[in-house]
Amino acid sequence: MDNSGHQESGLSKSVWSDADFEEMGWHDATVHGLSVQATGKILPHLVLDLDYIVRWVNPVPPETHFSFWVSPATLVFEDVWDLEGDLAFKGGWIPDLEIDSLHRLVPDDGRQDQPLWHIEGHAFELKFRASGYRQYFRQAPTLISQQAMSHAERGGCVFTEVGFS
Repeated sequence: MDNSGHQESGLSKSVWSDADFEEMGWHDATVHGLSVQATGKILPHLVLDLDYIVRWVNPVPPETHFSFWVSPATLVFEDVWDLEGDLAFKGGWIPDLEIDSLHRLVPDDGRQDQPLWHIEGHAFELKFRASGYRQYFRQAPTLISQQAMSHAERGGCVFTEVGFS
């Protein structure tokens, strides 16, 4: 079991899974990269490199803006199938990919072992079946004034599946 955490930000451990789904929230998490990876098994993994907002911090006067505890993380959906999605980049401008919400839905075909996942983003959408997920927080959270880390702060686009210690 992973006991690595970061008390100041409220992060209790550095590796989470679908068993923790009800405690997690991906609103405004920035996606830096996406990969479909062969696993040697029949079904691949869907891997996202993202900046996960561990905690929003209310402004203390005279400040007027929130600050954020943010950690670069690797989100790995296991045994993925029926993957479909949509990207909506119009007008030549490509926005940051930010997650609005992540839903775990009960499929109507009775296959409870393969839930339907739906990632709704501000300029994209993904739907797929997967047996579950693990999310690896690669660095201890950092308190910053924006919702995403810079490329240099987060160590670039990374798909490492190891939590910080």
